[in-house]
Amino acid sequence: MNTVDKDVMEFYDKGGEKGRLRSGIGLIEFERTKELLAEYLPKPPAVIYDIGGGYGEYSWWLASLGYEVHLFDLSAKNIEMSAEPGREFPNAKLAASEVCDARIVPRADKTADAVLLMGPLYHLTEYSDRIAAIKESKRLLKDNGLLFSAALTPYSVLLHSITLYRNGSGAKSTRLDNLEFIEMVERELRDGCHINPDNRIVGGLGTSHLHSAAELKAELLDGGFANTKIHGVMGGAWLAPNIDALWADPNSREALMRTVRMLDGHDEVIGLSGHLLAVSGCNSNCGVL
Repeated sequence: MNTVDKDVMEFYDKGGEKGRLRSGIGLIEFERTKELLAEYLPKPPAVIYDIGGGYGEYSWWLASLGYEVHLFDLSAKNIEMSAEPGREFPNAKLAASEVCDARIVPRADKTADAVLLMGPLYHLTEYSDRIAAIKESKRLLKDNGLLFSAALTPYSVLLHSITLYRNGSGAKSTRLDNLEFIEMVERELRDGCHINPDNRIVGGLGTSHLHSAAELKAELLDGGFANTKIHGVMGGAWLAPNIDALWADPNSREALMRTVRMLDGHDEVIGLSGHLLAVSGCNSNCGVL
């Protein structure tokens, strides 16, 4: 069993995930993912395993709705911080908050109504390890259970860098002028491998694997899920400037989310989202497609 990249673990063990979904493009990701979860999940009470769930942003929101939520993450720091989001939901509690690997989850077969696999598939760089995590999720799910798998696309790093670019002037990024960066994103577009040793080329994402929608669906099939629908979580809304200011205004916030919903399901532009969410059923009766 391969280990997760050391730079990825160092990022999380320093608390780097904290607040990611509370500003910038994370606001769109969080809001749309919650919309999709609400659309597909069975009504509470139901058992949800949030595997690779960070410090529990989704876990606590789901627990506040009445679900029985078990949070698992490889980072001990994330689990240590997992009580913090709960302060927003004083009447909610998590059924568990544990350190574990997505490939070996300490729960019995067919005990979850839904599994959230929101981070492991891009942090596990080897195909065999991603398939192991998917198969472990299938083992845990009841016969009519649902798997929610998040992925980053091969276009995400490049597109984000374009939004920050200002050809050497001001405070904007100039990484597009960096040949090493260009070679890195060319590799991402070619085979999905984000090779970023010591986070030297670009910060925030250690060496990872980036999925096209087709590859994500194929890997889920290889892991035992024949019934999958892929959503583009952020559409093109994340390209808008000054997202925090736009989000503070209810009208502009809804305008952004309207565009996300409009573009979702259009296969020609799904990669524009940068962030994908696959919804997979254990059998053909789950109503995913």
